[in-house]
Amino acid sequence: GHLFIAIKGIRHDGHKFIDELYKKGFRNFLISDAEFETSNYPQANFLLVDNTLKAFQELAKNHRLQFEIPVIGITGSNGKTIVKEWLSTCLKNQYKICKSPKSYNSQVGVPLSVLGLNSEAEMAIFEAGISQQGEMEKLQNIIQPSIGIFTNIGQAHSENFNSLAEKATEKLKLFSSVEKLIYCKDHIVIHRVITK
Repeated sequence: GHLFIAIKGIRHDGHKFIDELYKKGFRNFLISDAEFETSNYPQANFLLVDNTLKAFQELAKNHRLQFEIPVIGITGSNGKTIVKEWLSTCLKNQYKICKSPKSYNSQVGVPLSVLGLNSEAEMAIFEAGISQQGEMEKLQNIIQPSIGIFTNIGQAHSENFNSLAEKATEKLKLFSSVEKLIYCKDHIVIHRVITK
């Protein structure tokens, strides 16, 4: 069956979709609103947690731990999706590859991508994007890449960082336990952060 995860965001609250989904036949819901009137949905199963996004990320992390295959993690200010697509095209004749759909590289997109891993996969390629401090550690925890690719560093999503070096340092957290890291040595900011 399906599980609907009611995530509360800045603009949307997933709990508002439960009524409509229940009418469509959904019966399993992960919620964080303790005030939600579950008795209105007698045939549904509700699992109440403090933070549905965090619970979703934990589900994905535990799913990832079932697989001992090479996992490539890609981050950078630009080019993540292009590099992922190019790599998967180059490798698809040698490996059955699981990859992030589209540009699923956010706090929600990464767990969705990782949950796509199945027993047929021989290699995975996931991208990770951040817009502020503290985000990459969560994504690293879910992806746990064995190989890292750092595309570049630039001004995209820089409003929450004091410098490019600070942003590069945060992005580098994706690679805290990789066996191999691929990056452009000529990119001075990235090279300095990595060698430090």
